[in-house]
Amino acid sequence: MTRVLSLFTPSGHPTLGNLLGALRPSARLLRTADCVYGISDLHALTGGHDPARLRERSLELAGLAIAAGIDPSRCVLFPQSNVPAHAELSYLLESTAHYGEMQRMIQFKEKSARQDTVRLSLLTYPALMAADILLYQATEVPVGADQAQHVELTRDLAERFNRLYGPVFTPPRAVHPPAAARVMDLADPTSKMSKSVDSPGTILLLDPVDAVRRKIMRAVTDSGSSVSYDPEGKPGVSNLLAILSACTDVPVAELSYDSYGTLKKDTADAVIALLEPLQRRYASLAADPASLQAVLRAGAERARALADPTLAAAKRAMGLLAA
Repeated sequence: MTRVLSLFTPSGHPTLGNLLGALRPSARLLRTADCVYGISDLHALTGGHDPARLRERSLELAGLAIAAGIDPSRCVLFPQSNVPAHAELSYLLESTAHYGEMQRMIQFKEKSARQDTVRLSLLTYPALMAADILLYQATEVPVGADQAQHVELTRDLAERFNRLYGPVFTPPRAVHPPAAARVMDLADPTSKMSKSVDSPGTILLLDPVDAVRRKIMRAVTDSGSSVSYDPEGKPGVSNLLAILSACTDVPVAELSYDSYGTLKKDTADAVIALLEPLQRRYASLAADPASLQAVLRAGAERARALADPTLAAAKRAMGLLAA
């Protein structure tokens, strides 16, 4: 069976874009694949952070993932930092990678350009991402366009390691999510909706439903009055159509509207219909944090059982005295 790996980073409060582009598609994959899902709290350390807030957001993200349908009884769901093999294999892969490869990563260039002080972990984080994938011998990694380069680097590192030291890793392939995975900011439809950017056009999964409706009804549209899907020419309307399509599972081509107002109303109704049951499920999980933490500990134990043999094989292959 295909093994799929995805990690979700607790760098902010999850948004509608995270639900439609990652959490919901990940839940659907449980029907057809062997899935390993993690809360990538180590990745959240590449920039400045508050420790208490990171713990809170990690638990919140885990609870929302379960509320979105990622059933921990049908997959491995764990905090990345609870599996020491991730950090250890990351160093072995840093010792396989080249400095130029890391420096050429698009995300490193973009993020480092916005920071006065750049942490070394921002440069080397693709090696940690590669370790995340290779530890579990994942065959497929669902990613958006902004992460595809990292999966290609993972393939390169796996193939180079296998060539230099022997066959240990399964080279993965990137799988691109279906349309509407890239949800744009309602106030600026040329920018992706982000959990790390404070914007009036961002819908958070735990926003009150009246706030969700207000944000959608105030969404930026485009000049003219025709409602058509044209991401380049009409980004605002196209974003609303894409969101409505993703929430209702109706193809964009089958959505027909003659006014922006009706489109906004139907989009708001569809988003709220998706969020209300999710918020109820999350509230039940958040009311018992000890049980949620127990679920994550059990997931980490299962993850260690999968990851440790791969790490041991990699250490032996490199000539290290593996225990």
